[in-house]
Amino acid sequence: MDVSGLVGEELKSVCFVEDYLELGFGEAKVTYYAWPHVLLPDFSVAFGEPEYRNAVCAQIGEQVSDAMLEEGSAITIELANGVVFGLSLREEDIDAPVSGSYSETGLAEDAEEF
Repeated sequence: MDVSGLVGEELKSVCFVEDYLELGFGEAKVTYYAWPHVLLPDFSVAFGEPEYRNAVCAQIGEQVSDAMLEEGSAITIELANGVVFGLSLREEDIDAPVSGSYSETGLAEDAEEF
């Protein structure tokens, strides 16, 4: 799957749902069923830590500078300010058969799972 279409897009929305996270980039949408790490310039934050929500929401308005999905390895979305959303896709790190999905159009029927 190619997520490079996110490059140049701005993070427009962050939606925390009961057990997953949606990031909206223009029309495109990335849905994480496993919580990504937020890698900030000085430290990283994981789901459940006190500043996780703030760290994710603070990125609204930032532009994507790089986006990569390596099957069986990781999905990373790097923003122009240096912040990275990262999620391991290694078998030993995932708890479910699907870790998330990507839809270039934002429509559920167009979503590809990773």
